[in-house]
Amino acid sequence: MTCAACANRIEKKLNKMPGVRATVNYATERAVILGLPPEKATDAVGVVEAAGYGAAPVVEGEEGQGYADRVKMLRNRLIVAALLTVPLGDVAIVLALAPQMRFPGWQWVLLVAALPVVFWSAWPFHKAAWRNLRHGSTSMDTLVSLGILAAFTWSLVSTILGAEDTTGYWLGYGIAPAGADSLYLEVAAAVTTFLLGGRYMEARSKKSARSVLSALGRLAPSSVRVIRDGVESIIPIAELRVGDRFGVRPGERIATDGTVVLGSSAIDTSMMTGEPVPREVTEGDAVLGGTINTNGALIVTADRVGAHTQLAQMAATAEQAQARKASVQTMVDKVVGWFVPVVLVIAAVTLVVWLLIGGGPRAAFSAALSVLIIACPCALGLATPTALMVGVGRGGQLGILIKGPDALEASGVIDTVVLDKTGTLTTGEMAVEVVHGYGGHSAESVLERAAAVEHHSEHPIARAVVARASEEGLVVPDAAGVRALPGLGAEGEVAGAIVLVGNPALFRERGVPVPESVERGLEESAAAGRTAVLVGVAGELVGSIEVTDSLKESAAPAVARLREMGLRTVLLTGDRRAAGEAIGAQVGVDEVIAEVLPTDKSAVIERLQSEGRRVAMVGDGINDAAALASANLGLAVVSGTDVAMKSADIILVRRDLNVIPDAIALARRTLRTIKGNLVWAFGYNIAAIPLAALGLLNPLIAGFAMSLSSVFVVSNSTRLRRFTPGR
Repeated sequence: MTCAACANRIEKKLNKMPGVRATVNYATERAVILGLPPEKATDAVGVVEAAGYGAAPVVEGEEGQGYADRVKMLRNRLIVAALLTVPLGDVAIVLALAPQMRFPGWQWVLLVAALPVVFWSAWPFHKAAWRNLRHGSTSMDTLVSLGILAAFTWSLVSTILGAEDTTGYWLGYGIAPAGADSLYLEVAAAVTTFLLGGRYMEARSKKSARSVLSALGRLAPSSVRVIRDGVESIIPIAELRVGDRFGVRPGERIATDGTVVLGSSAIDTSMMTGEPVPREVTEGDAVLGGTINTNGALIVTADRVGAHTQLAQMAATAEQAQARKASVQTMVDKVVGWFVPVVLVIAAVTLVVWLLIGGGPRAAFSAALSVLIIACPCALGLATPTALMVGVGRGGQLGILIKGPDALEASGVIDTVVLDKTGTLTTGEMAVEVVHGYGGHSAESVLERAAAVEHHSEHPIARAVVARASEEGLVVPDAAGVRALPGLGAEGEVAGAIVLVGNPALFRERGVPVPESVERGLEESAAAGRTAVLVGVAGELVGSIEVTDSLKESAAPAVARLREMGLRTVLLTGDRRAAGEAIGAQVGVDEVIAEVLPTDKSAVIERLQSEGRRVAMVGDGINDAAALASANLGLAVVSGTDVAMKSADIILVRRDLNVIPDAIALARRTLRTIKGNLVWAFGYNIAAIPLAALGLLNPLIAGFAMSLSSVFVVSNSTRLRRFTPGR
């Protein structure tokens, strides 16, 4: 494909296939096809070839060669064009302005010198134009080919028939003697060189931009040190199976997602999450495929392989983002569809009008030629997809998966960020904050008895109690007859005495008195966002344990950055209002909405939207799916297999909550880049075509400016590669 019009044409052809829905992306040069079984991929290839283009099913890892071949082809043609154009232009100018230096047949020498440029170097333009003509369509190559061939043909006809014995301007170089103003060979050669130069730079920039998008896919190692029957051997990664053990030496990439079973080390995850500090891991800790083991030897059990790994899902999500078109790109595609025919009409009208008003054949031809050359809509077709490609790729490197252009468009309008508490701002794991002993009982004895009863429970509070006892090195006694009491707590027999662990309702039910001072303490704990459980032994209250879902260290800084960005922050929690207000004060949000059931979260989002707010919802991606889908922009803080969840627009896989403002900032920066590209592209064409039609643009300058426009758009997009988190 050579322009957005090509992509539109292929897309229309593919969508005529029964049951097929296809999207063709000019920037990534891929067609994503839905509704077609894989075994029928050759049918789609046939449709593309029937449209005059080439196609092949994607084979990961082999695409780079296609880009390299194209860059090399364009470079070779550009070198030939440049080597011939420079002397051709110099000689033409000298002979034009100095008649005494002309020799018999000088025009024919110039014509022969221009042949390789016009017909070999410019062949990609002619080939594409001919393909379009055979299929009854047009593209930017139609304009370029017509312009180059028209300039050459005009010069050839003038040479054969003889030039008029008049004087005129030689393309801005001064007053030319008779016969000079009929040759446009250096125009044909120079325009070819300028446009090839632009196409070459565009191809290199697209290759560079594409490398950002595919960087995630390249993180996966190709082989793995698998350990089977005690023997370590190196096998292709494709042969690794779930449950296999594999070794990872210092400096090597971890082959796949798994759990460390032997060894400890620090893991560098910066390529996938943007976190600069390596993460310490030891036995029992999860590790991700594609990350780097920095200093210790590890043995890991494979938990997920192939397409199920987080790295594979991140790469796939980033790739899929390219298959969806922003609404502005849809509009651009429509514009490009009718733009070229309109330009051809304008060029023809320009030629006729100049002849009718007596401007002369040279002036008329020059103006029409400038219109053809300057109007090519390359920049329009590249404005959106190149920026989206680089933005999505850069996000993938920072642990920010932008699932499509919808997220970019929403990021530009949101004014409110709603933050779910549990699992998003908090760790999602309960931890003991303080242990109280009553009536002379020590905190250690209270914790020992509670841990004995809770030892085998999977309840979050029970796990927190047992973990705290382990941290303090307490010897937890055995408990007999342990049973859970749903909604109340648990009980068991420890050292011959019945131990109760639960809420005040349990103690009231068993007739164990709870002093008023303890009741007040429980209320104060609840107001501070903590949960208190009571511990009783042999019918006596002996103590209480306060547990809390601790805030992530990055919660408050992340909220502060969101507010600096001019966004209103709202905390959404199911806690009582007093507890919610306490947490809200800690993180510094503008508003707290408390006592919200999980099933009512989406209703809260819709209520805020009905008040005129444009809402971004940040959730943990597990029970927030409905709210994420209801929001204008959904951001899910997830890990592992949750990466592929469909309810969020942006998926955040970095543990640091500063990833939230980073994601919004990157989305906004990408959106600004797209808008800037479109303003330039539209403005350029709108301003340049009238100037060309009025005869105010030299065809040489027109060709240079058109190439520069495309290169500017692609280069502007690649600046997103330098996006830095926290800025």
